[in-house]
Amino acid sequence: MQFRPMSLSNIAAAALASVAAAAAPAAAADFYAGKTIDFIIGSNPGGGYDIYARTIARHIVRHIPGHPAIVPKNLPGAGSAKATGFIYAVAPKDGTAIGAVFPGAIMEPLLGDRAKATYDPPKLQYVGTADNGTRICVTWHAAKTKTFEDARQRKTILGASQAGGSSRDYAYMHNKLNGTKFEIVSGYKGTVDILLAMERGEVEGLCGYDWTSLKTQRPDWLRDKKVNILVQVALEPEAALTQLGVPRIAKYVNNDDDKKALDLIITQQVFGRPYFLPPGTPTAQVKMLRDAFMKTMTDKEFLEDARKQRLDIDPLDGEKVQKIVEALYAAPAAIVDRAKLAVKP
Repeated sequence: MQFRPMSLSNIAAAALASVAAAAAPAAAADFYAGKTIDFIIGSNPGGGYDIYARTIARHIVRHIPGHPAIVPKNLPGAGSAKATGFIYAVAPKDGTAIGAVFPGAIMEPLLGDRAKATYDPPKLQYVGTADNGTRICVTWHAAKTKTFEDARQRKTILGASQAGGSSRDYAYMHNKLNGTKFEIVSGYKGTVDILLAMERGEVEGLCGYDWTSLKTQRPDWLRDKKVNILVQVALEPEAALTQLGVPRIAKYVNNDDDKKALDLIITQQVFGRPYFLPPGTPTAQVKMLRDAFMKTMTDKEFLEDARKQRLDIDPLDGEKVQKIVEALYAAPAAIVDRAKLAVKP
């Protein structure tokens, strides 16, 4: 083949492309220098999700190029749907706003009225999740209901938040799929308020409560046996709860259709502490934050901080969380419809 020298225009174009390629990583690395990232937390201060988000915010900054300032901001409401909608539609789409919400907010459009939802979870850009959680039902030690079998035989008054919050949705789910007779008092702002209501005797217990949150928020309750743990809810058993003799929810599922609906609902626990960015966030920023998140999850200082606060760390990277959310929203309509019925009053 005869060699043909490049024209001046082609040489110039190649040179510009080379310069652009060399400059792109540097520009991406410099993006966060002097900037501030808002951590929008969809829960009240003092709860488990708030504690996790603030702990991660303290440490992730060391792993983000440019070392931006990170400011946690609480935006509770509607089971974290308010914060999720803010990140989806209002927050800047440049990587300077990260959402930290209940996984129920990611599930709400699927299990509620998707046509009326203000956000579309598969379009969010997931940074990662800090924990693959197990949820539990608990009752106060003085309550007559001390086991899950008791809850299937007698009325038990539970405190709950709003629709989309696991304390409400899981309580109804147990009534529909597992034969419990829970009477649900909704409207509490969050788990902190429900726990206070249990102490005051306003309600007997709480469902959809994260095992890690109990260990973090009320370690003395475990130590002093102030609560009865009725059941563990997860796709896989939690070793510590199994050792305590707490039964798995699978024991109380009657048929295959109910099991499929149950599995769809509780798959959200695989991304038990999700963090995400608005749709349309540039790829470079998404990658930087995903990388920084996973580096934080193995950071010795972070893990020591988490240990002191009794936070379980079982992370999953953003790409995997993205695929799980997309798969949930592609589930067969019949299973989704059964799951919808299960979490409704």
